[in-house]
Amino acid sequence: MSGFDYDLFVIGGGSGGVRAGRVAAETGAKVALAEEFRMGGTCVIRGCVPKKLMVFASKFGPAVEDARRFGWEMEDGRFDWDRFRPMLDKELSRLEGIYRTNLGRPGTDIYDARAVVKDAHTVALSTGEEFTAKHILVATGGRPFVPDIPGAELGITSNEIFNLARLPKKVLIVGGGYIACEFACILNGLGVEVTQWHRGPQVLRGFDDEVRGHISELMVAQGIDLRVGVSPRAVEKTSEGLRVTGTEEHEVTVDEVLWATGRVPNSAGLGLEALGVELSANGAVVVDDYSQTAVPSIFAVGDVTDRINLTPVAIREGAAFVETVFKGNPVKPDHELVASAVFTQPEYGTVGMTEEQAHREVGNVDVYTASFRPMQKSFIDRQEKALFKLIVARESQKVLGCHIVADGAGEMIQLAAVAIKMGATKSDFDAAVAVHPTMAEEIVLMKSPTRRLEPIG
Repeated sequence: MSGFDYDLFVIGGGSGGVRAGRVAAETGAKVALAEEFRMGGTCVIRGCVPKKLMVFASKFGPAVEDARRFGWEMEDGRFDWDRFRPMLDKELSRLEGIYRTNLGRPGTDIYDARAVVKDAHTVALSTGEEFTAKHILVATGGRPFVPDIPGAELGITSNEIFNLARLPKKVLIVGGGYIACEFACILNGLGVEVTQWHRGPQVLRGFDDEVRGHISELMVAQGIDLRVGVSPRAVEKTSEGLRVTGTEEHEVTVDEVLWATGRVPNSAGLGLEALGVELSANGAVVVDDYSQTAVPSIFAVGDVTDRINLTPVAIREGAAFVETVFKGNPVKPDHELVASAVFTQPEYGTVGMTEEQAHREVGNVDVYTASFRPMQKSFIDRQEKALFKLIVARESQKVLGCHIVADGAGEMIQLAAVAIKMGATKSDFDAAVAVHPTMAEEIVLMKSPTRRLEPIG
């Protein structure tokens, strides 16, 4: 480590940065990591983990009525935010401690400070300290985007939703992406009156069109006041709450406004552009296949690169970086066929191509679908339908994509992803014996295509 304070200095204590720092330190490298907020990053502190815990909590309210229909004598409950929130805070602190312990165990130096890049080998901290490093890894993640309209500062983002002093009675969620739809379902399940405005014609842009329509119908059926083609124009504080005016003469007064209008890479103010590190139009750090920037000593992983913004992907990118730089084994992180889940209620699990993408890129495609009321819902006359969908290349019969909307879809899609990643064909799916009675058996019981698509043009 001649001439440098550290072999590696990581900026950002999220999943990708912590994984890279820990694994690099385990090779014997001298490593430091700086985090200006809390260890664990968006996923642990302000994203996946607290959100999923709120998903769990929100399901118990509707489950009371379901239990009653199954024959249980149960009284209507009331969700106690004041009881739940300290439990949530305690769990996040526990997980943060695990991240910090695991990172420090192999000898990583941890700095609770903001870090910026001063030159190709120097990092400056908000404490006034400066350190040199042979390699610098930027892993600062993303941040919520807030629209530039009058009164926008009166609203909150997903960063603040978990720290509310009280649960609102009425909320307006602005946005139509997965974060907006997830929190619409969560808050609705907790008994909050939810209105959702989305400027586009349908929620969940970028996902499969049939699934998007299916989920929006389910959300409306659950009591969410979903309005598409509506954009906010201004937010004003009144004696009755926050009054939001929007396009098409829409107006609503609520207790809270949640901006869920997308996320942007958290690259501002790091000093990267001045050094020659290229940033894209939205601020993403531009990297090559090995996560290296235009400045050879500076690398970047995770959401700040805006490749696939998922925690497991950031972790893989961090591990691949260490393999490449510290183990002499050049590894490109694999971004193909990455499964994901949207935790609406019910959930949406997806891997591979959408129907529209396959039609556009492959042409000859068979689409298999099954939409039905699961046994648990049918028995109590719930109208909620599950949706299973396979996208298959007609000539090779290779399964190109799988989409599931159902309770537990996130769990199911993980297993389906293994088969699809291995190149499974439709006949491989058909050859598997169904597990009965389950919802998941539909994935191997769809025998005839619902649609046969021909090449466009």
